[in-house]
Amino acid sequence: MDIFYFFQASTVSSIIEAMIYQVMMKKVGVLLKILHTADWHLGKIVNNVYMTEDQRYILEQFLTIVEEQQPDAIIIAGDLYDRAIPPKQAVELLNDTLTTIINDFNIPVLAISGNHDSPDRLEFGSQLFRKQQLYLDTKLSKEYQAVTLYDGGGPIHFHLIPYVEPAEVAYRFNDHEVRSHQQAAEKLIKYITEQYDMDERHIWIGHAFLAGGMESESEERLSMIGGSPYIDTELFKPFTYVALGHLHQSQRVGAEKIRYSGSILKYSFSEVTHNKSVTIVDINEKGELEIDRVPLRPMRDFERIEGYFDELMRGDAADHPESYLHVRLLDDGQLIDPMGKLRKLYPNILHLERKLSSQPKQSEDIQKMKERQRLSPATLFASFYKEIKEEPISDHRKKLVEDSIETLKHQERGQ
Repeated sequence: MDIFYFFQASTVSSIIEAMIYQVMMKKVGVLLKILHTADWHLGKIVNNVYMTEDQRYILEQFLTIVEEQQPDAIIIAGDLYDRAIPPKQAVELLNDTLTTIINDFNIPVLAISGNHDSPDRLEFGSQLFRKQQLYLDTKLSKEYQAVTLYDGGGPIHFHLIPYVEPAEVAYRFNDHEVRSHQQAAEKLIKYITEQYDMDERHIWIGHAFLAGGMESESEERLSMIGGSPYIDTELFKPFTYVALGHLHQSQRVGAEKIRYSGSILKYSFSEVTHNKSVTIVDINEKGELEIDRVPLRPMRDFERIEGYFDELMRGDAADHPESYLHVRLLDDGQLIDPMGKLRKLYPNILHLERKLSSQPKQSEDIQKMKERQRLSPATLFASFYKEIKEEPISDHRKKLVEDSIETLKHQERGQ
């Protein structure tokens, strides 16, 4: 890793060293290679099955990709863990993976917390880790500072923006007009563009829901108190590359430079059609990008299969018998222990259901369920209140409910 130089612009000596390094590297004209990943969700449980073994397998594959690609920096855009208090095995797995990257490969890591992570717990030791080139930001700091990298084309500024609620941005900037994720992003980007020379190269690392992104059932709904959880892609025009986490499908949103890397594994059957990967980004001195994806091959895939019980018992219904399966039986009659019998052939069945006789009603119920899933907790409560009380909830009580939900969300995230 001799083609770049990280520094935090806090000392004159660091700045002088970086300027000297810049002059030297202009003779080389190298490309900066970044590996972008996100949404590891270590400690995840899917249908009562711990995914730790699958996650260890995929992260070993990830380390092989890192060794082959030799990136100059690795971005992890949030949701390292699946919950605020992760199990011991998940903590050990993250520690093993980051230790290999930092100590064995000597590659800087730039990571942020996501909405599933506990900012307080993940923050522990983060200032010490920076000396080992592990840059982990979990909270907005009053002394915000980008991490700056120099290559042959000059500086590249990495803006590590962890998942934050709008109220946290309002407090940071003492602006209580900030009430939505859109307004929070506007405030943060305005601050950055006023503090930095935007003619230089800038990379935004964030964990958010951008308007136009394709979601799945795996993502936890973001707070909608005060408005929509979505952020407009137009805000990110000043940035050279936008490295995002939260949505589990690898995708661009609005522009080639605005990207979700996607999760490292499938975490629900809504992700059956996803092709998991890590994103490789080459950036030249002009800020021009070359983007590629390197596929990740899971130990066990997710599949949906359906058919009559006797057909499934032939054992060839799934592409791979060891896959995690969602099974739909078409039989009308009574069956004795279908799960037990099918699991002798397909050991990793996670869900088994029978076909409903009323297909239109089933589709209607599914649509209603999806519509409810898109509602905020406060809106759901207001609907429940109206149904029970037969009158709309008052503004005063609505505010109390919203405040209570905010308090619970902070508690869940360990704040």
